[in-house]
Amino acid sequence: MKTKSTLILISILFFTIQSCNLLSAAGISSQGQPTKSTPENLTSTTANSSVNVDHSQWDKLLKKHVDAKGMVDYKGFQKDRTQLDSYLKMLSEKEPDNDWSVQELLAYYINLYNAATVKLILNNYPVKSIQDIDGAFTKGFVNIGNRELSLGGIENGVLRKMDEPRIHFAVNCASISCPKLLNEAYTAAKINEQLEMVTKDFINGDKNEISASSPKLSSIFDWYQKDFTVSGKKDVIGYINTYSKTKINKGATLSYKEYDWNLNEQK
Repeated sequence: MKTKSTLILISILFFTIQSCNLLSAAGISSQGQPTKSTPENLTSTTANSSVNVDHSQWDKLLKKHVDAKGMVDYKGFQKDRTQLDSYLKMLSEKEPDNDWSVQELLAYYINLYNAATVKLILNNYPVKSIQDIDGAFTKGFVNIGNRELSLGGIENGVLRKMDEPRIHFAVNCASISCPKLLNEAYTAAKINEQLEMVTKDFINGDKNEISASSPKLSSIFDWYQKDFTVSGKKDVIGYINTYSKTKINKGATLSYKEYDWNLNEQK
């Protein structure tokens, strides 16, 4: 009986460890990364941080290989793998902590997510969709110090916990229906203006069909609806109306567009 009980306890412990690993990979855990809450009135500044990260290497690659519509020249990126790998290596050696400002953290994790996504596509190129890559969002392959984070870990375990819904329009999942990949790097010096720009662009762009009474929205507003708040309460319509040129009626029924996971590749 004692042996049987011991085996049961071992099994429970193993299952618990495995479950924790899976949850961490899926992005439930921040895996030790700092997750400062973003203030309601975020200002762009480099003056309040122990570290100012240089994202110029990524900025040059984006300007070279991403067009104004956010479409990506992956074949061109492939030729600059050395520079991309060098940038990601630099980020991995930074290891953010609580002495970093919220501005630096936002810029760091957004750029890390986007650069790592490009690398993932290049590692599997040619590919029609990121969904064709096994464990694209759940496998840990993004290095920060001695940790390996997944894309889901960065988005859900870190960025979403920073209470900044505009990050949903900054991170790019290499797909047609994603918010476009901005062809400049995010920086602490411009982070608020950049987040405002991409949010307005996405909400008023072709990823949504906004009308007063029967809006058809990007599935992002369905998947992450609890993140879109007004005065501390979930309010997708109110949030969209903050940025939208066309205002949605308060009682309107929302529907959501099918997500196009095809690769965001330049033709």
